[in-house]
Amino acid sequence: MSSVFDFTFVPWFRSVAPYIHLHRGKTFVVGLAGEAIAAGKLQHLAQDLALIQSMGVKVVLVHGFRPQVNEQLLAKGHQPKYSHGIRITDEVALDCAQEAAGQLRYEIEAAFSQGLPNTPMAGSTVRVISGNFVTARPVGIVDGVDFQHSGVVRKVDVGGITRTLDMGAMVLLSPFGFSPTGEAFNLAMEEVATSVATALQADKLIFVTEMLGIRIRATEPEGEDNPIDTELPLDTAKQLLAQLPEAKLPTDTAFYLQHCVKACESGVERSHIIPFSVDGALLLEIYMHDGIGTMVVDEKLESLREASSDDVGGILRLIEPFEQDGTLVKRSRTEIERDIGNYTIVEHDGVIFACAALYPYSENKTGEMAALTVSPESQGQGDGEKVLKRVEQRAKALGLDSIFVLTTRTMHWFIKRGFAVVDADWLPDARKRKYNWDRKSQVLVKKL
Repeated sequence: MSSVFDFTFVPWFRSVAPYIHLHRGKTFVVGLAGEAIAAGKLQHLAQDLALIQSMGVKVVLVHGFRPQVNEQLLAKGHQPKYSHGIRITDEVALDCAQEAAGQLRYEIEAAFSQGLPNTPMAGSTVRVISGNFVTARPVGIVDGVDFQHSGVVRKVDVGGITRTLDMGAMVLLSPFGFSPTGEAFNLAMEEVATSVATALQADKLIFVTEMLGIRIRATEPEGEDNPIDTELPLDTAKQLLAQLPEAKLPTDTAFYLQHCVKACESGVERSHIIPFSVDGALLLEIYMHDGIGTMVVDEKLESLREASSDDVGGILRLIEPFEQDGTLVKRSRTEIERDIGNYTIVEHDGVIFACAALYPYSENKTGEMAALTVSPESQGQGDGEKVLKRVEQRAKALGLDSIFVLTTRTMHWFIKRGFAVVDADWLPDARKRKYNWDRKSQVLVKKL
């Protein structure tokens, strides 16, 4: 017997299935800001992390404790001290940090141990293992400031963490490191998470923070639902970072972004900044197409780039079978050569596996994405989505508010990625004059 749930749950569950398959066996390092725990978000975050782990993801959780340490300091009549965005850890601050870390570790382990019926944790078994996986050294004296017991990561015990993850346990790390002489150093959660992700060559580094994400546009199109840039190419992120002042507070744009950039430059394919204020932010970022925060990605790994005249032959070979079966409108070599600057491609080992072209209609603040094609050999691997994302970025850079496509066979693929069906009369006049009414293509639009 069918019910209304069939029309919501079933399509949704099917839409997230590719991401479940994609992430199984991958390693994610999650940096959890102490502010999230102070805001009472630990319970739901633990439930979501347990769910992610149950779907085959290996999780390293690094917790912060900035507000908790400050609270302990103030209770003892001491003011928190910072310089260069780093805490100055004297003897009192070190004691406070150790007390806060012990309390938080207890709370986190308790959150993962719940298994009451009728809760998301029912039936789950999450083993949380902590340890001295991080070796540290002192920050020392910088510009005349003695950071005392503040440290930086010197070495990560990759073998120990990997063996623990392979046992099916979640690794929990506090922002502490120890020297070979047994001295304890207070570390920054962000640096620990970045160093661990880099050492493990993790698939993702995710910061759960006070930040909604990164916004690089000064103004938003009218009716904008998400003012955050959901994807930043590494080069764009580096350019933005170079323009920003030194980060001193967690709410400064550069604070988490600098660590995302560092991780991507060091081999971590994707780094994320997501808000703890949004319930389920981890699930939305990992298992939904557009995510919820900002992802920094090293596109060199993706072989994603704008096309050049040398790519004309490869594009022709890619789209020809789809022109023959009627999926695509036929384009001549001359036409592709003329418009090659409009094309974006995905290339692997010298072979083009996906492409799309963007034709802007600037006076209408929109653009047509045409000839979106993915090789049958790589379908299901996300190449179509990579090209779509890049076309969206190119359209935004041109100041366009939307992009549209004309299709006869792939309407549902576009709808799942935020496009909506409109009447052909919606088309810009210049495009409407070229519309083939006999072909009866569906027109779909996506707001940027």
